[in-house]
Amino acid sequence: MTEVADSNGLMAGKRGLVLGIANDHSIAYGISRALHGAGAELALTYQGGGFLKRVELLAQSLDCKILLPCDVTDPDSVDALFAAISEQWGRLDFLVHAIAYSDRSELSGRYLETTRENFIQTLHISCFSFTDLARRASELMTDGGAMLTLSFLGAHRVMPSYNVMGVAKAALETSVRYLAEDLGKDKIRVNAISAGPMRTLAGAVIADGRYVHKYAGEHAPLRNGLDLGAVGNAGLYLLSDLSSAVTGEIMNVDNGLSLIGIPKPTPTGD
Repeated sequence: MTEVADSNGLMAGKRGLVLGIANDHSIAYGISRALHGAGAELALTYQGGGFLKRVELLAQSLDCKILLPCDVTDPDSVDALFAAISEQWGRLDFLVHAIAYSDRSELSGRYLETTRENFIQTLHISCFSFTDLARRASELMTDGGAMLTLSFLGAHRVMPSYNVMGVAKAALETSVRYLAEDLGKDKIRVNAISAGPMRTLAGAVIADGRYVHKYAGEHAPLRNGLDLGAVGNAGLYLLSDLSSAVTGEIMNVDNGLSLIGIPKPTPTGD
């Protein structure tokens, strides 16, 4: 397990909103843990009552005083979230968007079979929500700030069963670049982490998720297994002043998997 970096109060005095923690295996939790260890104050959200108890325990472990519901498909819910943040804090220094969704039944088989309804819903939740949240958060970043979202190799390469999520992540990465241009003049940086395959709740719903995870462990140049600590440390870097000149970037945090074309043959030639 990768240790959280010794950050010596790197984020002391910084306040940020994190959306997308589902459990202690969530990438959003790994990033939040690194931010908390660096002295940041966090506000968390949960989607639906079914997640409240689980996220509540994690919020306590992060000394989080603000835990609010948010459904990114409901403008009133998002309005209420930012009204509460504005009232309680008055400002934001960073935003973490770790939200994605697609109908599980369409994360198997052929992309060709994607339905109109699921295509629209997947793009709305997995991509547009970041633009919507970025617009609202930027209004509270009166002294600059940083925004971070999560992508995956399926945005650039065909991945087994990733289907419409690959299209959504490609759109999300393009959104990062356009948002970086729009918000740069306000001293707000926008970046993404493209994390390698991990055993998360999101990854579990993809039909070939276990195969992809196993393949990555066997063929990525760094074969030590990707964990939340490694991704969390990368998130801390992109949200801190250490990356003050970095914006519009998609950082691969995947043990080098994304640079592999065709793996070397085994000694048996298989």
